[in-house]
Amino acid sequence: MNPDHGRDGTLPHRVVVLALDGLLPFELGIPQRIFGRAADPARGPLYEVVTCSVRPPGPVRTDADFAILVENGPEALATADTVVVPASYELGPVFEEGVLTPELAAALALVRPGTRMVSICTGGYVLAAAGCLDGRPAATHWASAEHFQRLFPAVAVDPEVLFIDDGDVLTSAGVAAGIDLCLHIVRRDHGTAVANDVARRTVVPPHRPGGQAQFIQRPVPEPQLATTTAARAWALGRLHEPIQLRDLAEQEAMSVRTFTRRFREEVGLSPGQWLTQQRVERARQLLESSDLSVDAIARAAGFGTPTSLRQHLQTALGVPPTAYRRAFRAGASG
Repeated sequence: MNPDHGRDGTLPHRVVVLALDGLLPFELGIPQRIFGRAADPARGPLYEVVTCSVRPPGPVRTDADFAILVENGPEALATADTVVVPASYELGPVFEEGVLTPELAAALALVRPGTRMVSICTGGYVLAAAGCLDGRPAATHWASAEHFQRLFPAVAVDPEVLFIDDGDVLTSAGVAAGIDLCLHIVRRDHGTAVANDVARRTVVPPHRPGGQAQFIQRPVPEPQLATTTAARAWALGRLHEPIQLRDLAEQEAMSVRTFTRRFREEVGLSPGQWLTQQRVERARQLLESSDLSVDAIARAAGFGTPTSLRQHLQTALGVPPTAYRRAFRAGASG
């Protein structure tokens, strides 16, 4: 199904969010905030977001001191192009035994074949209990990963990553990783420009790769220490030029050793990893928005040669530049 459209090919792509008792209000709101802000150049909505329960319309308990009134019953799942299952702290036999409750099984049976399935945090337990994750890789909150793997041995759980895109089934780690996953879906469906616009409106980073570690044990930098912000801004304006580690350190008047340590503390990546990430992002933007040749894009993004660009894009995205451009433009024209 073309992600631009809903069931009849003209309406916005319909995202149905399944609200379960014990849900986390923050995670329930992520799909509405991200998909609900995605718009075409004329500011027309690209998605329609609907929330439903496994029961007839009525209140759904949260993990806070309030309930949420959900106005749609499980029949909304039959209209979905994408189903999102946020986390819940009251999954009962799903969490304890890896089996669906009768009402949850009946609700999920309404989902049409081919519907894209998405989970945030422990919402992945629901997808796993429904058999959607058998033989597939999956992400979940790092604190639940070991239990998840024991309960569902047929699933290849990755406890480190923020999210996993396995085509028609996508899973994420906890809380803010749900934002990263939803932005990734918008980017996959409609390109970098639309996703970046949503990120700006939501005031969140536009892109954290799914493979980034979700839990990094490192001390918080002391507030009086100098930051590496100026060096990063300097580098972003010169991605097309060769940039050495010493060049970055000089922008902050630090030694290379001190700069490298501070950079890791603040960004969670080495300067070299961060530079590569930014150059891949620049190459993606140019592949999507320009008719520049692969040679020209390689130079503009700072990779120097088409071979280097192909290697880095293949590593980051799993496709070479020409295939990425072709796939993006085919989706946009559709």
